[in-house]
Parts: sequence; C-alpha cells; structure tokens
Amino acid sequence: MTPEELNARLDAMTAEADGDPNELPGLITVQTDDWIARIAAIERPRPRTIADGIRIREIKVAVSSTAETRVFTRAEAGEAGEPYRDLTAAS
Repeated sequence: MTPEELNARLDAMTAEADGDPNELPGLITVQTDDWIARIAAIERPRPRTIADGIRIREIKVAVSSTAETRVFTRAEAGEAGEPYRDLTAAS
C-alpha cells in the first residue's frame, strides 16, 4: 500500500461510515517491509506519549512482520486502536 492509497482508504472509510463511529478507521496494521519501503514516508508528528505510539492522521499504527497491511474499523480493532481520535486531514 502506498501513502496515497492509505490516505484514500482512510478518507473512503470515513465517508462510508456516514456518522457511525464504529465504522470509522480504528487501526492501521502494516507489514514490516511495507513500513520500511513505503508507509514510513508519510509525514506524521512524533508521539506525545508512549501510549500514543505511531499514528498516521491520528489513527494508531501497528507494525509487525506478521501483519497484513490494512485498515480496520473501530469495531474490528476493538481495544487495539484505542484511544480513538478524529481523523486529521492528509498533508
């Protein structure tokens, strides 16, 4: 997934949620090779606390060698995506 594809997916999920908070983007999982090759290039602020972790557009990111690169809804992510925040604009 390229940064452009990720931003497009986040925007599409937000539009498709149609106000349902459970359907909003909740967690981004990234396979390690995708992170190194592409996703890490996305401009993002430094974490404010350890609990904040890596975030892209205020959505928590989990990087793992065994993860599939994809975006989960809040309902799918459950506690793994918390604390949830509002999606910020793409930069």
